[in-house]
Amino acid sequence: MINLLCPLLATDISKKISDEELVKLYLESRNVAYFNIIYKRYSGKIFGKCLSLLKSESEAEDATQDVMMKILMNMAKFSGKSRFSTWIYSITYNYCIDFLRRKKKDPSVYVDDFLENLDRQEDVNDSFLLEVNVGRLKTILKEIPSGDRTILLMKYQDEMSIKEIGGILDKSESAIKMKIKRAKQKFRKTYDQTYKERL
Repeated sequence: MINLLCPLLATDISKKISDEELVKLYLESRNVAYFNIIYKRYSGKIFGKCLSLLKSESEAEDATQDVMMKILMNMAKFSGKSRFSTWIYSITYNYCIDFLRRKKKDPSVYVDDFLENLDRQEDVNDSFLLEVNVGRLKTILKEIPSGDRTILLMKYQDEMSIKEIGGILDKSESAIKMKIKRAKQKFRKTYDQTYKERL
């Protein structure tokens, strides 16, 4: 079976197999060729996300390997209730957040209860974030705390829903909405401080 399967997976046919089908086939056969396809599809994307959060290439490389191992070891836990990519990114985000907590590099990553002391500042319109120059966007994302950067990447880059983000961070939808609001405010404030003299 494996001898017949491996050449098949080396062809373009492997590109047509869905993530969910690959998971099913891997769990049924334990054929590493199926996981290798998943690795090729996602390792680069996972590395990019780890790098954006950890800000260190060596740490991002190590994190990518650890995340891929977690995916392999927990494949049977994928329920199919969300997209496979969402499940993978939830593992990635949680790994990076836990890593930052352990290293105590960024205290802002610690989850705190926002609802007790709500900011009364005006909400930042999504259009502002979407219209920011790409170069400036990258600069500001590096400047704001990792917790804020993470939730903005989830919402605007990965296009996750409030419910999906809440599931990943284990928070209520109202808490996630407040986290996004605060992250947008932090982004706008940092942007204005950085570029106000150039406007």
